[in-house]
Amino acid sequence: MTAAGNPLMKLYGRLALALTLLAFTFSPAPANAEALTVEHGLCHAASGLDTSDAALAARRFSCGGLPAGYHRASLWLQTDPAQVHLARSDLALMVHQSRFDRLAVAFTYADGVTRWQQVRQGDYGSHWRAGGQILFEAPERGVPLASVTMRFDRLASAGLIRARLLPKADAVVQSTGMAVAIGAALTLLLVSGIYSLSLAFAVRRQYLAWQAGWSATMLLWGFIWSQAHLGFFPGLAGTVSAQIATFLACLAIAIATFSAVLAVDRGAVSARLRGTALALGTIVGVVGVPLALIRSESLTQWADLLGLVIVADLLAVAAYLGWAWCRGSVEARDFLAAWCLPMAVLAFIHIVDVDDRVWGGGSQLLVLAAATWQALWLSASATRRLARLRIERDSARASEALAQQLARRDPLTGLPNRRGFVGSVTPLLERARADDLPAALLLVDIDRFKSINDVHGHDAGDAVLCEVARRIARWEGPMCTVARLGGEEFGLLTVGMDGIVLSRFAESVRLGIAACDHRAAIGARTVTASVGVAEVRPASDFQQLYRLADEALYDAKRGGRDRVVVQRRSDGAGPSDDRSSREAMLSR
Repeated sequence: MTAAGNPLMKLYGRLALALTLLAFTFSPAPANAEALTVEHGLCHAASGLDTSDAALAARRFSCGGLPAGYHRASLWLQTDPAQVHLARSDLALMVHQSRFDRLAVAFTYADGVTRWQQVRQGDYGSHWRAGGQILFEAPERGVPLASVTMRFDRLASAGLIRARLLPKADAVVQSTGMAVAIGAALTLLLVSGIYSLSLAFAVRRQYLAWQAGWSATMLLWGFIWSQAHLGFFPGLAGTVSAQIATFLACLAIAIATFSAVLAVDRGAVSARLRGTALALGTIVGVVGVPLALIRSESLTQWADLLGLVIVADLLAVAAYLGWAWCRGSVEARDFLAAWCLPMAVLAFIHIVDVDDRVWGGGSQLLVLAAATWQALWLSASATRRLARLRIERDSARASEALAQQLARRDPLTGLPNRRGFVGSVTPLLERARADDLPAALLLVDIDRFKSINDVHGHDAGDAVLCEVARRIARWEGPMCTVARLGGEEFGLLTVGMDGIVLSRFAESVRLGIAACDHRAAIGARTVTASVGVAEVRPASDFQQLYRLADEALYDAKRGGRDRVVVQRRSDGAGPSDDRSSREAMLSR
């Protein structure tokens, strides 16, 4: 299989796994729970808002058609537990929160006794549960339930009602499971958002900031939709929370679109497709404002229309990322892999009605889980990509450092060249000036080196230079640096030595070079060197030292070679001898 095929197969494998999990998730609901809707299991009636709850007995319910005229009135919904095969006295009613002013629930028993419980906007009391649900438990009585009635005041849309009858024990288990699942998802979203934001500041990447904003929006949406915020702000219960959650859901889709599109280089995909994806994302975000405010019978129609725009947006983003991936964009590949599960979930919930599954959390809980998976995947992908960039950066820096080191080294002998020597003597001279130490430069020139090349060849001459360099390298240390300055000339700069100590050191350098074994290259011929020493106190700049040492080396050559001559600076003036005449002397 090709390298390009492996990521694709992995993507297909993840998608197949996700769909398999969805299939298990949406298995039939337990037989001891019954979903109630206005089209199944509920009869309806309407009345004015001023009608008393006690008028329940006088209500005439219709079990056919759809309710009407309830938006500025009261909608009564009633079910018979016996008809839905749950004729028990230990039942609980779980209602998903919606947009209403008040919800009153009546549990009517076979002996005619009715017990009322209610919540209203801004006050759910102890009835709220995680997952956007409101729990009403039938009072314990030894008489079977005859009916359960719900009265909604100023309900936005009957199509938004999701209710379930189930045993109390099952209600507790499902509420606990929902709370654990939502808590885990929100925690992971929080961690992912903080991590993405820190990465955005660290590496200055715009799409990471959008990604962090998306994680924060989804975190806030999940916090409000699940009603977890009611533990801190109980006054937000009801319509206000539902409206905020609607707006945040639309805003999250818009931010996710911008995050995915802006992560890919502008030139990787056509500008038209890029503009289409951004426009659809913007539309979703803008439409979220009026959709959150609507409290009329048109709310369901607007929600369905927005669902089509969301699907179009997802398709546009998928096409955009797929195109960019085909053109080699790593960011597009990572985003497409991250979006595969959320897109599959959104497509699934638009095809299959899942609102009464997953412990009553329905499509919202699945979207929250898919968003958590997407956030974690994107964070991991960004980390992997940035780690790869860091490795490449470190490799480039290492190569640059090696190139700079090679530029400062003589390729034949391995000693520093003149450039490297100047760079190394500068801190030594600064240290000598700071500590009032003497400084000395030794210029070492091999005697009659030209004749070695002429008689034995340049390879032999190179071998001699390398052997001398190995000997000179022995004096390298914290107080002495060495180099090959060019041709057959070497340099040593020392600090802290002067007078007799310096003279003896220079003499040991001369003798050490004369003791080198060159028999493999030039036979029994002895190679000597002349040494010019410049001693300056206080330490001067390198050019001043070099001029003095060069004068001393000229004197050593003129005096017969194979000797040491020391020049000490007694005033600020430097030597003024003609450089060309000295070079001629050195070459003899």
